[in-house]
Amino acid sequence: MKQPLLLLHGALATAAQLKPLARDLGAHYAVHTFSFRGHGGQPLGNNGFSMAQFADDVLSFLEARELAPVHVFGYSMGGYAALAAAVRAPACFASITTLGTKFDWNPETAAAETRLLHADAMRAKVPEFAARLEQLHAPTPLADLLAATASLMHGLGEQPLLTPENLAALPVPVQVLVGELDKTAGVDASRRFAGYLPRATFEAIQNTPHPLEKFNPDLLAARISHFIETAV
Repeated sequence: MKQPLLLLHGALATAAQLKPLARDLGAHYAVHTFSFRGHGGQPLGNNGFSMAQFADDVLSFLEARELAPVHVFGYSMGGYAALAAAVRAPACFASITTLGTKFDWNPETAAAETRLLHADAMRAKVPEFAARLEQLHAPTPLADLLAATASLMHGLGEQPLLTPENLAALPVPVQVLVGELDKTAGVDASRRFAGYLPRATFEAIQNTPHPLEKFNPDLLAARISHFIETAV
C-alpha cells in the first residue's frame, strides 16, 4: 500500500497549482490535495479566515480521510499551515517538507507582504493577474479574498503561530527548502527557523526565486521522495 502524501498550495492559489508535482509523485505515493477555504471556489466561511483555521482545515482533512500519520509537502503558505497543524497534533504527521515558506512574521513584514493586496490597485497595475485570480477563486469576490488574506497576514505579524519554542518541541522530521533567490521567504530566515527544529534538514536551491513554477517539478519530487524515504 502506498504511503499517503498531502500536498498543500500557497496563498491565492488552488490545489491545481500542485498538479505537476502530484503527477510525478503519484507513481510512488497516494497523493491527496485540497484547496483552502476561500480558494478555488471554496467559501470563505463564517468561522474565520486565519492561519489557525487553515491548520484546522488540514487536521479535519486528515481525520475525515483517515490519513494520519501522513507525509506532507507544503508550498509557501501551505508549509506554514502544515507546521502549525503539526505543532497542535504531531502524531498526525510522518514528515513535512516546506518550500518557500515565510517563517519570519512581525508587523513590519506583514505590512510589506500586504501592500499590494487591494483589488482595485491590482486590477490597475496587473489586470491579467487580477482577472486570473477572479477566475480561479469564483464565486468568492477578489476583493473579499484579498482583504481576508491581508487580515490573515497581519494576524501572523501580530501573533505568529510558529515560534522558536514550539518548533523546538516538534518531534516531526521536517525538510526546509527555499530558493536561493527567494526574497519572500528569505534564505537566512529559513535557515534560522530550520535550526529551531530538532529533526530538520535545510537546503537552499540554487538560482531559484519564490514562485513554484520556477522550480523543476522532477527535482522537487526527488527531494520530497528522498526525505520521505530517509526520515526516521
